[in-house]
Amino acid sequence: MRILLAEDDSLLADGLTRALRQSGYVVDWAEDGKQADSWLASQTYDLAILDLGLPGLEGGDVLHRLRTRKQRMPVLILSAREALEERVRLLDLGADDYLVKPVALSELEARVRALIRRGRAQPEPTLTLGKLTLDTNGRRAWLDGAPLDLTAREWAALEYLATRANRIVSKEQIMESLYSWEEDITPNAVEKFVSRLRVKLEPAGIVIRTVRGLGYYLEKPNEPAA
Repeated sequence: MRILLAEDDSLLADGLTRALRQSGYVVDWAEDGKQADSWLASQTYDLAILDLGLPGLEGGDVLHRLRTRKQRMPVLILSAREALEERVRLLDLGADDYLVKPVALSELEARVRALIRRGRAQPEPTLTLGKLTLDTNGRRAWLDGAPLDLTAREWAALEYLATRANRIVSKEQIMESLYSWEEDITPNAVEKFVSRLRVKLEPAGIVIRTVRGLGYYLEKPNEPAA
């Protein structure tokens, strides 16, 4: 899951970015409104978190441009402004949620989970593939009823493959889902994640296939291969 965070307060942005990444999200941090608008126009995100008081382009204007482009990704507004009129204005502009600073991390993460769930139009948070069960809300997995020990990156890779079971995804697509732009990445890193997942999953009959030159797919148990 990829999130754009637009926040000019570097201390707050650093804390939010660290917390969200620790929960397994990929976070791109924009320090001003123009940068946020440019990234939103050219990249695909599952959620945008916008501060209102951004330099260059105010957060409300970034939201307005996003909705004018008919982009439907969920938007969470962060602001120190508590006035009811301001909240109503932003919700009418197309915001999906509004949080007043200072923000409690636990509440922010709960709002993020709810908005991403809504944006993906996935009413059923539990995904079952043979002996593998994923709780996409709680970001947990079980194999044959036993909890599966996964790092945040392994979870993200497994979720990406499992929600696209029997569909081939390229290394580049997996890389984009796992990392934010400032991180140094290589296709070898994806190979390592997939290799570690195979070791954990294949004893229970959950197979990740390699399609030479194209990428990988997680094969649905008891169903024809892609």
